[in-house]
Amino acid sequence: MISFNKTEIPDVVTFKSENHLDNRGFFMEIFNKDISDYFKCDFVQDNFVKTTKKHVIRGMHFQKKEAQAKLIKVFKGKILDVAVDLRKKSPTYKKWVSRILSDENMLNIFIPAGFAHGYCTLSENTEVYYKCSSYYNQKFDAGFLWSDSDINIKWPTSNPILSSKDQSLPNFRELK
Repeated sequence: MISFNKTEIPDVVTFKSENHLDNRGFFMEIFNKDISDYFKCDFVQDNFVKTTKKHVIRGMHFQKKEAQAKLIKVFKGKILDVAVDLRKKSPTYKKWVSRILSDENMLNIFIPAGFAHGYCTLSENTEVYYKCSSYYNQKFDAGFLWSDSDINIKWPTSNPILSSKDQSLPNFRELK
């Protein structure tokens, strides 16, 4: 039985994957219909990201239309995963929540549509798997700067490795 745990932002939920260990290794069920039923979410796309270096920040990303709910899991390594509430009518608008996800703690995090998402790798050779509720659409791709002072995320590094795209993202208040 999976135990779902609400975070400080109640719509962002964590849960652990159950694994069955024996002398050969382990078996882990990553996803089943009970999970999508709990979140009332149909996932349509799976993504896999391998990052070779520590202190890489990917984010903060979202889609302006066709917003994506995400279900994130780490297969190898460790990340600090961050979600920022972008729902203007929400009592937690502009608030953020973070969790460490790793291959050791087996934690998953569900981030509903209407949030920005990003993460920082805390180890080398990190492998992140995530499901999305809608397809990526470059036309609606958006984001804001990881170090935005209005949002003030507490990252574990002040000098991350960033893509050129993430380096050029606007500040939060510049978003339209």
